[in-house]
Amino acid sequence: MCLAVKEEPEDHDFSAEKRGAKRKRAKDKPTEGPSTSSATSHTKKKKSRGRGEEGNMRAPKEKKFKEGREKAVKKEEEEEQKKPKRTKEEIEEARQMKIKKKEEEEQNRWRWWEEEKYEDGVKWKFLEHKGPYFPPEYQPLPDNVHFYYNGKWVKLSLPAEEVALFFAQMLDHEYTTKDVFRENFFQDWRKEMTNEERLLIKDLNKCDFGELHAMHKAKVETRKNMSKEEKLVLKEANQKIVDEFGFCLLDHHKERVGNFKIEPPGLFRGRGEHPKQGMLKKRIQPEEVIINCSKESSIPVAPAGHRWKEIRHDNTVTWLASWTENIQGSIKYIMLNANSRLKGEKDWEKYEVARKLKSCVESIRSQYTQDLKSKEMGRRQRAVALYFIDKLALRAGHEKEEGETADTVGCCSLRVEHLKLHETLDGSEFVVEFDFLGKDSIRYYNKVPVIKKVFKNLKLFMENKDPGDELFDRLTTSLLNKHLGSLMPGLTAKVFRTYNASITLQQQLKVLTNKSDNVAEKLLSYNRANRAVAILCNHQRALPKTYEQSMANLQSKIDGRKEQLSLAKTELKQAKKEAKAKSSPDGKLQALVERKKKAVQRCEEQLLKMQVQATDKEENKQIALGTSKLNYLDPRISVAWCKNMEVQLDKIYNKSQRDKFAWAIDMTELDFEF
Repeated sequence: MCLAVKEEPEDHDFSAEKRGAKRKRAKDKPTEGPSTSSATSHTKKKKSRGRGEEGNMRAPKEKKFKEGREKAVKKEEEEEQKKPKRTKEEIEEARQMKIKKKEEEEQNRWRWWEEEKYEDGVKWKFLEHKGPYFPPEYQPLPDNVHFYYNGKWVKLSLPAEEVALFFAQMLDHEYTTKDVFRENFFQDWRKEMTNEERLLIKDLNKCDFGELHAMHKAKVETRKNMSKEEKLVLKEANQKIVDEFGFCLLDHHKERVGNFKIEPPGLFRGRGEHPKQGMLKKRIQPEEVIINCSKESSIPVAPAGHRWKEIRHDNTVTWLASWTENIQGSIKYIMLNANSRLKGEKDWEKYEVARKLKSCVESIRSQYTQDLKSKEMGRRQRAVALYFIDKLALRAGHEKEEGETADTVGCCSLRVEHLKLHETLDGSEFVVEFDFLGKDSIRYYNKVPVIKKVFKNLKLFMENKDPGDELFDRLTTSLLNKHLGSLMPGLTAKVFRTYNASITLQQQLKVLTNKSDNVAEKLLSYNRANRAVAILCNHQRALPKTYEQSMANLQSKIDGRKEQLSLAKTELKQAKKEAKAKSSPDGKLQALVERKKKAVQRCEEQLLKMQVQATDKEENKQIALGTSKLNYLDPRISVAWCKNMEVQLDKIYNKSQRDKFAWAIDMTELDFEF
């Protein structure tokens, strides 16, 4: 193939738009001269104003803010009034329809938890599915969109053009400014080029992806501005894909497939400062995919012109299809949805193992405490690691090849540089200061007082070691889990994390919740209990970009509601005064007083609800509650709490989460204890 290097063409739409925009901005920009000096003098005049004038200026601002607040409240009231008022019959009909739909769902639900379990190792007897859904093939760039190298148009081969578009789509992101990302991308991009392209394109800084980026942005805007009809067409097309690939037959019951779509090719991002960021995630072909289904089922048909790597009939595994991705060399799976029997059984089993730990946790603690003074260094290291895993809910950490992934560690892979020892700190004795990157490159920073034996052992482990040396050089995760398995069947380091998370939630709910509280206050207490678990498990999140704005909006609503309450109280006072002034009781005036009382009560309830919401928002701004709630907390604790506290379950779990934990909802009694 001959490489086309051309001068800039006439039909150069996107760059022409950009140049035009630049020229327009240059025209609009005010020239320096009299206007600039007048602006300066105007500023000086503003500065020279006295305090009285400042006060006069502040008044319109306050007035404007008040008006804005009043408008917001008025708008809210208007929206409420706009909603067509339904008759009692319509409300009751809608309620009955909802109840009927719920009952039908319950009748059709597969209550697998009431059936007998299969023999050990067997996950299913029958499995039939359509295989994975592959992303569409790459569509070449339109004729009017071009890539430039060193100022000249270059017609790229399709494989190189596709990878160039991946980079162009990310130009708005900070990733494309990182050296590691750029180097990895350029290296992998050159592998997709022809010989001629490689000879020409040698410097990423000379590449101009502007038109490709502009095309991508235009497509995004077009998608945003789609009409309702266009959105409906797209929705229907997506639904057809879901209907075909999104369901399977598991033991002759229809079950939802989770991630049935194979991830499209693109550039790897990774978490934090991942050493492989920017590398090309290659397109997965059917020839790389292993299919797993029943012998007697209809075997999925591979896309036209392709065949599967292998067909398996293994009922001891839960995956439907698998393949190996090229970045980390890890195996990817297509599994069933979170609310399926296979996932539900796994969850139930996980929490039951954690509950069993409760009966023997004290003897395990007693043993590792004794091992802290063992003559064997390996035992001592194992004891200290178990102490950290138990008390701090640290992850065990896995062995990995150096440079293969981001520099994240767990308990067993801690290095000397990750700890600092303080004999005394902030009024506490024997304090260990942790600072390392945990899972997903989330920083774990904590200062923890420990028992004297642990502190002395850590000193011993760190003696004569360099900062980069392993703290537990005689311990691995597999050795630790092997030891735990000998203490209790199924026990691993992760079970400690689940146990400590669930037991913490149960304890915190008992301490924080009052049955006499209203629903908003009960939910705040629940979230605070959940937050204690999230902090224990180090489930952090970045401050949401919209946080400041959403808090300001909420505060504005609170201020508006306070004014409404003040007005309602004044009106109630006036109504009471008028009723009292009458010599004989007046039914109409008494009815008015009752209405005004209810209005005050309603305003107070709404205000309290908003204030609780603001408190919750503030306390949760950098804590992720979802991870622990869905993965570490036995749902039966939450279900029992809801029943005891008379809180609707949908306040804690949304529809998909209720489906996921249907087994727990159905079997949990009021007196459940983890």
